[in-house]
Amino acid sequence: MARPLPLILAQAPGRPADDLAGFATDVERRVKLRAPGALVVYPELHLGESAPGVPAAPEKGAEPLDGKRDAAFAELAGDLGIWLVPGSVYERGTGDRVHNTTPVYSPRGERLAAYRKICPWRPYETTTPGNRFEVVDLAGVGRIGLSICYDTWFPEISRHLAWMGAELIVNVVRTSTSDRAQEVVLSRANAITNQVFVASVNSAAPSGIGRSLVIDPQGTVRAETVDAGDSTLTDVIDLDEVSNVRRYGTAGLNRIWDQFRPGDPALELPLYGGRIDPATWNAAHTTEEPPR
Repeated sequence: MARPLPLILAQAPGRPADDLAGFATDVERRVKLRAPGALVVYPELHLGESAPGVPAAPEKGAEPLDGKRDAAFAELAGDLGIWLVPGSVYERGTGDRVHNTTPVYSPRGERLAAYRKICPWRPYETTTPGNRFEVVDLAGVGRIGLSICYDTWFPEISRHLAWMGAELIVNVVRTSTSDRAQEVVLSRANAITNQVFVASVNSAAPSGIGRSLVIDPQGTVRAETVDAGDSTLTDVIDLDEVSNVRRYGTAGLNRIWDQFRPGDPALELPLYGGRIDPATWNAAHTTEEPPR
């Protein structure tokens, strides 16, 4: 049975952190006349600019996760009946720590999760790294995994999200530099090597250079924007395609999650101080609790 998920990816320029009214109007504009129950995604630090195209200092735009911004996001998702990923925001943590954090809200107006960026783009980004992977169950639909921009360069992050049962990895991006071409390749590679959908949503000019796209579990680009302009990329993906590709193989051949079997020797991974254990290799099903 198909499990369709409508996607609305907002390739939008950034706006000031306190412009919650403008953000709500923009979301309503993009959602209008679209399918109910859509997953609406904005770019990294969409609400976090000090001037057009200029990100604010983390300590300037940061507020606790349970602040007025959080309440506004939750209310908006509930009013519109959508799954909302409002990009990422500066979150004020304990002490003087500031995190680059992506929250997720349900059509019932509840915050379901918040992911702190594990790999800030150093030395340029000064936020405190997160220390855990985050997947979110969209009730009645499936499970998504969260990553932020530079995270996509680290295959361990996408691999863990897929292992935890993510069928779609949502990567929110704010890239204005020439390496967006490489990010597109990496997003396709992460989709292929983990047999998952990937949605990579970059900012529009002047905050970013666009090239937002949706990739299927075989690495095929399903939809993409044509330039760096403000645009809305839409698609409807069937999350059952993930299980189909894993069952029959990428290109009808490669079943990567069946590579290791009970009785195979464990593979030591000195880089991580750990190992690949055949007993724990297989990805979780979405009806299971995500492994921790």
